[in-house]
Amino acid sequence: MVGPPFPRTHWAAVILALLVPYPLLAQTPDGSQVFDRACASCHAAAPQTRAPGLDVLRARTPQSIVESLVTGAMRVQGSRLSGADRRAVAEFITGKPMPGDVSGVTAGRCTSPSAMSNSVNEPQWTGWGPSSSNARFQSTDQAGITVEAVPRLALKWAFGFPDATVAWAQPTVAGGRVFVGSQNGTVYSLDAKTGCVRWTFGAAGGVRTALAIGPGVGAAPGVVYFGDTAANVYALDADTGREVWRRKADDHPLARVTGSPTLHGGRLYVPMSSYEEAQGADPQYGCCTFRGSVSALDARSGAVIWKTPLVTDPPQRRGTSTAGVPLWGPSGSAVWSAPTVDASRGRLYVATGNAYSGPAPATSNAVIALSLETGAIAWVRQVTPNDVYISNCRPGNPNCPEVSGPDVDFGSPPILARTTAGRDLIVIGQKSGVGYAMDPDRSGEVVWQYRAGRGGVLGGIEWGAAADGERVYFAVSDITHPDPGGLHAVALDTGQRAWMTPPPPVACQAGRGCSAAQSAALTAIPGAVFSGSVDGALRVYSATTGTVLWQFDANRPFTTVNGVVANGASMLGPGPAVAGGMVFVNSGYGAFQGRAGNVLLAFGID
Repeated sequence: MVGPPFPRTHWAAVILALLVPYPLLAQTPDGSQVFDRACASCHAAAPQTRAPGLDVLRARTPQSIVESLVTGAMRVQGSRLSGADRRAVAEFITGKPMPGDVSGVTAGRCTSPSAMSNSVNEPQWTGWGPSSSNARFQSTDQAGITVEAVPRLALKWAFGFPDATVAWAQPTVAGGRVFVGSQNGTVYSLDAKTGCVRWTFGAAGGVRTALAIGPGVGAAPGVVYFGDTAANVYALDADTGREVWRRKADDHPLARVTGSPTLHGGRLYVPMSSYEEAQGADPQYGCCTFRGSVSALDARSGAVIWKTPLVTDPPQRRGTSTAGVPLWGPSGSAVWSAPTVDASRGRLYVATGNAYSGPAPATSNAVIALSLETGAIAWVRQVTPNDVYISNCRPGNPNCPEVSGPDVDFGSPPILARTTAGRDLIVIGQKSGVGYAMDPDRSGEVVWQYRAGRGGVLGGIEWGAAADGERVYFAVSDITHPDPGGLHAVALDTGQRAWMTPPPPVACQAGRGCSAAQSAALTAIPGAVFSGSVDGALRVYSATTGTVLWQFDANRPFTTVNGVVANGASMLGPGPAVAGGMVFVNSGYGAFQGRAGNVLLAFGID
């Protein structure tokens, strides 16, 4: 194609870009083919299927189609599409283009090549937490921030995620870079100090896990591991973003990876959850067949070493619904959080969710110990039996259990913590609002329990506590209650309250999704606890007194290094990563009664 002369400055930019190691861009998908493959069976058959036809959908904007595929009515179907697929089908349906590109890096790329450092002595945060104990505690030398310096934290840069209403992935840090996934499936390597983009990678589904970072394979200085909403697990060269291997971890059509994979001893331990809890609300769906599981993959090759289903009995036909659809059970026991390694005992601890259909197995709403070597179940400690639940149950839905819920599963990972007296405990918070300490040497026998919140479907302790050796910290969601929120400090050895701080006045304007609920995972450094809130504020509390030391209100638009229009809002899922004198946190969660946003914020000390 003949066009206007390319300006000399643009040629220089192109040549410079070619010097920077980026993975090859995938071919742009054909939107009509994506529609035929993923959408036509319902939408091309309208009105027989009661789905809107193409003539109706064409009146919508492409942005609204993408939003429906990521957090709306079509999110289950959209979970099997890449970000590029969603864009392509949205543009095909509406006949209108979307602005920018799917990766959001038409601006903001780093202007000079720089190989990733592989020094293990550099500050890092390399998974759901800094270590596989999942205590989410960062030492002073690794954090590079003291409690005295916290009031001097200031925003250094912001990065916008395109095609997103939820900034749902936990950032990780290694070798002077920040690694983070996104709702549209793009994975980023960013310069930790400036936020410029080193490389991007497009996954086949959304990426909400933290990216685990480990030693290199071959010539790579490091490898990045993560899962997506289509149940794929990936290994990428951490320096270049080149794909090392990819593995489908579960064949169930609704399986997904929500909990972050844990890397230990040359193995990647992958938890499996699903969308079936939501799909069961459809009376035409044969509920339910998914079984939560954990897999051990070889970190070098992705080969499956073992896979353990956490509902031990395969689902059996349990009847036919009044809609004429086969019913199945038992099912459920999804693993929503990162597995925890106990190397001294040769154990892997995982926490499970509720059952989807009866009979509810003893492995639902439980902490389970597995053999690191073989995956064999060593013991099970169930805390809430007979919790059978699917989302949005309405009268007359034959999939709904006779007694629904209470839906108080574990969304938090187990924490392996050691008291000042040298005793090991497994500490975990539940959506019931109760925190537990269990004895790893007595099959998870409960040592103490502490009630922090009222609990419920979106209540209690949602995404994760933190522990510093002396205390464990529980943040309370209770988002559906009149008085949500609050942060509790509990003595690790006894379970006695040290202090409790009610939520401060909300930072957001009154209205839908403006809540004081503290649903996000916590992070601790010596003397301080970081807590994001659904009201859009990140706060740091004194670990000694519970006093708020610093607060940042993210409820506003941000100028981003990559030029993507972005705003902050609810902090509902992932917590901050603290390393090398910087704090990295995602803001925005347009689901589960949160408010939409799409920005990664980076703070440093002024």
